[in-house]
Amino acid sequence: MRFARSVGLLLSAAAVVLWAYGVTVLQPLTEPIGLWSERLPGNNAYWARDLRFMAIMAVAVGLVLAGRGHLRWSRSAVLLGGCWVAADVAIDRVDPIGVQATVLLAVGGCAVLGALAGTLWWRERAVPSAQGGEAPSAAERRTLTGAACVAGVLTLVAAGIESPTDREPELNQGALATAALLVVLAVGAALAAAPARSRARVWLAAGLAVAALVGVGLVRAVGPGTRLLPETALGAVLLTGVTLLAWDWPGGRPIWRHHALAALAAMLGPMAFLLATAIPMMILLPIGATFTELAGNSPINAADSDLLVSLCGLLSGLAMALLLARPAVTDRR
Repeated sequence: MRFARSVGLLLSAAAVVLWAYGVTVLQPLTEPIGLWSERLPGNNAYWARDLRFMAIMAVAVGLVLAGRGHLRWSRSAVLLGGCWVAADVAIDRVDPIGVQATVLLAVGGCAVLGALAGTLWWRERAVPSAQGGEAPSAAERRTLTGAACVAGVLTLVAAGIESPTDREPELNQGALATAALLVVLAVGAALAAAPARSRARVWLAAGLAVAALVGVGLVRAVGPGTRLLPETALGAVLLTGVTLLAWDWPGGRPIWRHHALAALAAMLGPMAFLLATAIPMMILLPIGATFTELAGNSPINAADSDLLVSLCGLLSGLAMALLLARPAVTDRR
């Protein structure tokens, strides 16, 4: 895809701005309780943290798209995401608030993103063999399709995220913005993974993006606790669309029986993987509680669980990538 680099960097920059807004505006909304209060936070109290972490993951996916799935760009995206999460915890501990802090973090984050992208671009130009042609290689196609699957599953998590009260208007705004950005990243990465760009694939990408964005809005319109069915439908549409965009079309048309199996996996897989990752985290691995302590925030009530749903979404997206990130007919399982 000719515009993959500019689109990926633009979406990554948008994710940086979302992250900065989450740190300085949304996060303070989840910390109204003092350290010594007898009334501790409950389930999903730190929803702003999960939205921020998903924005950081969106930065990484955007870098993968900008690098067209090249290994050097993908490795750097993963490393940047890990370092950014560590920096986020340290910044959260300081509790920055206000427009000035938002602008400072957004500008600083974009500067880091630009410096990394410039370095990778310079190194790519220095090695002509790394620049590649218009069509991505098989490994790059798998990477891009896997990134699209991760963004697709994270879309479901962002669209369905809740809080103890679900009365914060900022929760809907943040969830909609984050999910919409992830939808565009999923569709863009899937289109970039296609063996060749065609008018049919471009129109399919546009239709898929519109349908997924409408689906995100419908999920948020449904009341908390009743979003499972629309989330499942959204995941089935988005991830099946990813396979239609990214996989081979022998003879100029999709192999429909393959996409039917992909649709079944897209319908059942995300929720099953989310459940399979959430239960061990609630019972055996208190990762969310560790992040809460490192950030200096009040612990979750002992009767509830401090679940890091963004991490569940990331792991589930990687699991879906193992199922669906085989875009070529010759290497599909």
